[in-house]
Amino acid sequence: MILITGATGYIGSELVKRLVEQGIRPRCLVRDIQKAKSILPANNVELVQGDTTQPATLTAAVQDIETIIHAAFVTADRKAPSENFYEATNVGGTKSLILAAQKAGVQRIIEISGLGTKPDKPGSYMQGRYLAEKMLVDSGLNWTIIRPSVLFGKNAPFIKGLSDLIRTAPVVPLIGGGKTMFQPIHVDDVVTVIIKTLEDPQRTNGHIYTIGGPEYYSFSQVFDVLLHAMHTNRPKVYAPTPLVGIGAALMEAILPKPPLTKAAMTLFSFDNTTDLHSVERDFGFTPISFATYMGEHGV
Repeated sequence: MILITGATGYIGSELVKRLVEQGIRPRCLVRDIQKAKSILPANNVELVQGDTTQPATLTAAVQDIETIIHAAFVTADRKAPSENFYEATNVGGTKSLILAAQKAGVQRIIEISGLGTKPDKPGSYMQGRYLAEKMLVDSGLNWTIIRPSVLFGKNAPFIKGLSDLIRTAPVVPLIGGGKTMFQPIHVDDVVTVIIKTLEDPQRTNGHIYTIGGPEYYSFSQVFDVLLHAMHTNRPKVYAPTPLVGIGAALMEAILPKPPLTKAAMTLFSFDNTTDLHSVERDFGFTPISFATYMGEHGV
C-alpha cells in the first residue's frame, strides 16, 4: 500500500488523482479531512488525519504501508511567519516520518525535493531541503529522491507569483539582470516521473533524479513567455538582487501571500537547470514545452 504525505499540495493532489485513475487507492496523510474531501477524489482514497510535525499521528498513517511518497514540504513561495517555519516541517517532519517508517517496517520512501539542493547556512530554506535528503539517504531504508526544476501548470506557485506580479506592478523586475536560467517542467510530467519511479523500484532505488523541461529560459525570457500568454506589455527593468531581497522581505512582512518571498530569492542564486534530456534519458518520454503550453493554455 502507498502513503502520500502532502497529498493536498500542488504535486501531491495531482499525483493522487493520477493514481486513482490507474485504479490505485492510496492512503493520504492530511491535516484537515473535510478540506481534503474538496480537493481529492475522497471516495477513492483513504484519508488519515495527521501531520508529519506531530509524530503521534504517524503511527496509524504508516501501518501496513510498503512505500511512502513524501511530498509534505513547505515550499519557498510560502511566507515564513516564524524563524523555524521551514525547518519544522521540512526537517523535523521528515525526521519524524522516517522514524515512524523504520518502526513500521516500511520498505521505501520516494522524496520530492527540488533542483539545486545543497548545504547552506543553518536554518535556511535550502539547508532544510538538504537535511531532509541527507536524513533519508542515511536512514537505511530504500529510497529515491526526485529534484524537479520550477513547475508550471494550472496554479503553479512560481508562475502564479510572476503572473500576479505582472498584473499588479507597473514594471517587470529582472532580478540580477534577468540572466538566471530556468528549466520549467509541467506538474503532469513530474507526476509521470514519480509513477515510473514507483513502478520500477529495482532500477530507481538509491538514485537522485534531477529533472527539468525540454528547454532553458533566462528569467527575462520566462517573463517574455508570460507577457505573451497574458496578452500584455510591461517594461522590464534591471533589479539588483540585494534590492529585490529587501523588497521581498517587505512584501513578506505586509502581505499574507506575497508574490516573492525571501526563501524564493534562493532560486536566483544559481541556474535552475539540469541536462535537457534528463527525463527522456531516465524515464523514456519528452516533457511538455513551457512556451508551447503557455501559448495554448495561458496562465
